[in-house]
Amino acid sequence: MSSTLDRLVILDTETTGLSAELGHRIIEIGCVEIVNRRLSGRSLHLYLNPEREVDEAATEVHGLTWDDLRDKPRFNDVLERFREFVQGATVLIHNAAFDESFLDKEFRDIGLGRFAPTCGASVECTLRMARELHPGKRNSLDALCERYGVSNAHRKLHGALLDAELLAEVYLAMTRGQESLEMALDGGMAQCGEAGASDWPPTGLVVRAASDTELAEHDAALARLEKESRLVPLWRVALT
Repeated sequence: MSSTLDRLVILDTETTGLSAELGHRIIEIGCVEIVNRRLSGRSLHLYLNPEREVDEAATEVHGLTWDDLRDKPRFNDVLERFREFVQGATVLIHNAAFDESFLDKEFRDIGLGRFAPTCGASVECTLRMARELHPGKRNSLDALCERYGVSNAHRKLHGALLDAELLAEVYLAMTRGQESLEMALDGGMAQCGEAGASDWPPTGLVVRAASDTELAEHDAALARLEKESRLVPLWRVALT
């Protein structure tokens, strides 16, 4: 990933249909910000007037019709708000090729270049990530929510902001093992390396015991891994 990994924007769109090249347009944009692997509380939610009818099949997915959107701003009207929110970020999109095709078309129609370069952003596809982690399994957003224990009971229809919020939680769960375990506390690494068993914990290192809630969540996560693998895990072997 790029150097902007400390600031991520989870992005989702809803559209009038399946093909930007056939003239379909974006009708909803949802963005959620993650900074240093934590939800920052900042989000962006926009409804747009697509200046055309919405396909019935699309309405069945997200519930929106052109009558719902006629009084909303056009893409050009919200461009600066949108560009400011995603500027310089790593943008995570589930099935990125689909959303990018619509965003690129909107940017081109205004006379700009492609979405990501124009915003100084880079795009990562979370569907591709999920397929690499779980080959041969279903990797839709609903399937990932179930796999990682993210509640989506309130998701009756697709919605750009709702789906971005769910994807943010799924992404954090899916990449939890990639967090850095480095403990560089004013030279603490050297202290850790030099300290003997009798000197533990080394000076400057705070030892915080897990709470009962955290221990229960840890046990639940291990149980999910064991269920998904359908094999006896190594930690069970070590205990027997």
